[in-house]
Amino acid sequence: MRILYAIQGTGNGHLTRAKEIIPILKQKGELDILISGNENNLELGFKVKYNLKGLNFTFGKKGGIDFWQSFKKMKLRRFYNEIKRLPIKDYDLIINDFEPVSAWAAKLNNVNIISLSHQNAVLDSASPKYGKYKFEKYILKYYAPSKVRFGFHFKPYSSATFTPIIRKKIRTIKTSNKGHITVYLPSYKVEKIVKILSKIPIVKWHIFSKETNSLIFKKNIIIYPINEFDFIKSISSSSGVLCGAGFETPSEALYLKKRLMVIPMKNQYEQQCNALALKEMGVSVMKKLSRNRVPKIAKWIHSNTITEVAYPDTTEEIIEAILLPYYNQTVLSTIVS
Repeated sequence: MRILYAIQGTGNGHLTRAKEIIPILKQKGELDILISGNENNLELGFKVKYNLKGLNFTFGKKGGIDFWQSFKKMKLRRFYNEIKRLPIKDYDLIINDFEPVSAWAAKLNNVNIISLSHQNAVLDSASPKYGKYKFEKYILKYYAPSKVRFGFHFKPYSSATFTPIIRKKIRTIKTSNKGHITVYLPSYKVEKIVKILSKIPIVKWHIFSKETNSLIFKKNIIIYPINEFDFIKSISSSSGVLCGAGFETPSEALYLKKRLMVIPMKNQYEQQCNALALKEMGVSVMKKLSRNRVPKIAKWIHSNTITEVAYPDTTEEIIEAILLPYYNQTVLSTIVS
């Protein structure tokens, strides 16, 4: 069976999950990999056949998506040409993680596609929803369309929702508490993060930012460039994690039994829904990062609230279950022909 695994390249979470899924898919058939978008800071570690532009959303510097910059960068003619040129009919099955080019190519050419992403779980009718009529909700629904959808969320809200895929490097790391707080807020300018967190000098802060290529030391603050080794070392030995309300970083913090506070990105429906789900689980949620929120951060630092979760390693079982109907269909087609 020829499989195309198509991955959203905006943000690091999709690539983090892909690193765990790809070795399993390689055992199930002849695999090619596609990535579209370039707002990430991680190396996949596997050969990528198709590197496409796709449709990108641009992060602003004040805690949200910059829709104007995003619109200016959305070159729809180029997007259409990428859809048209992709040899989608060469594949028996598309596994899609919120990637728009392959999703629309599969839809227009009637090619089998399975959507496997966190966004599907957010759209699931059983999961927590932020607001009723959000424009962003429709973007989430039609950005990478598919009739067959499975998702990952902080809790299994339905039979089509699985608990998070936690990378093996996190599952096997030895945890400790060295007293620092790990910070990852990519939608905020690092200068603003430092200015606010420096108001709490009793804590050591490890801030991870794409704005630097080397370590920067500022009194009780260390600013790290984004890299997997330092991030895993920091989060596993932290006393808590302050991050956006994405999916992978909060999931890893919960798995490692770290105190967690999240700040959802403005104008980002998915993160607002994530924050609501986490709040229901007992996680601290803050609307935005600002100077008048310092007392709330300080209060959280002195709390001992840990949210208990159970995230078993079932990635291979999930992949086998969703592939089985298509694998049987491919074998039958081969026998008939």
